[in-house]
Amino acid sequence: MYHRVVSFMFCCLLLTGSLVCTSFLSAAEKESTKPFTIVTFGDSTTAMRGPLVVYSMILEKELPQAGIPIKVINAGIGGNTTTQAVARFEKDVLQHAPDLVVIQYGINDSAVDVWKKPPATKSRVSKDQYEANLRSLIKQLKQKEVAVILMTPNALRWIPRIKELYGKPPYDADDPDGFNLFLKAYAETVRQIAKEEHVPLVDVYAAFEKYAKQKDQTAQDLLLDGIHPNTKGQRMVADLLMPKIKQVVSTQKK
Repeated sequence: MYHRVVSFMFCCLLLTGSLVCTSFLSAAEKESTKPFTIVTFGDSTTAMRGPLVVYSMILEKELPQAGIPIKVINAGIGGNTTTQAVARFEKDVLQHAPDLVVIQYGINDSAVDVWKKPPATKSRVSKDQYEANLRSLIKQLKQKEVAVILMTPNALRWIPRIKELYGKPPYDADDPDGFNLFLKAYAETVRQIAKEEHVPLVDVYAAFEKYAKQKDQTAQDLLLDGIHPNTKGQRMVADLLMPKIKQVVSTQKK
């Protein structure tokens, strides 16, 4: 009888140990396959736009194909400046507990609304405030040990509708690059912040301008309406971003 009891207890221990071990392995496996959460945070060049395949959608489709399980949350809102971004940061970004946040603002911040009556004479958000806002976002993410990638805004081009609104001084309607008068400086601010804060940079502005300098090419090839990247432009942004994201994921796994 004694031997039977001991044998029974031994079997129970083995079974319990097996269950605990299986449970532990299951939890570990789940942890290892937990998707890497990315929030793309920006204005209308980031936001979903009708049937257009935006860069966040490309990331979500193609990174898993490269062996990187991810979840992408698009937190772009049309018309937003960095001041509005700071106000909604907790709700639209931090609440999702991201592993990485991609930040791209500047077009709305830098705009001088000369179409208003009376015409505006200054950018919607000053360059100094723009810089302070971006640094505030980065500081909060670093405090939470969340990775950051900064992107410069894309370059713009005149089209008739935009020229009718903005083709007045201080903008130069006769210069093909005239709608970027203020945006150039804001893009440079992003580059400087990325350098000083030691965060990865995707220089979309420079990439669009480089493309436009090639023979038989123009920045209009990359734009829907003079402002928002089209399918080709979104593809370019995604292709620039993916190596940076892979590098971030690789670093965090170490």
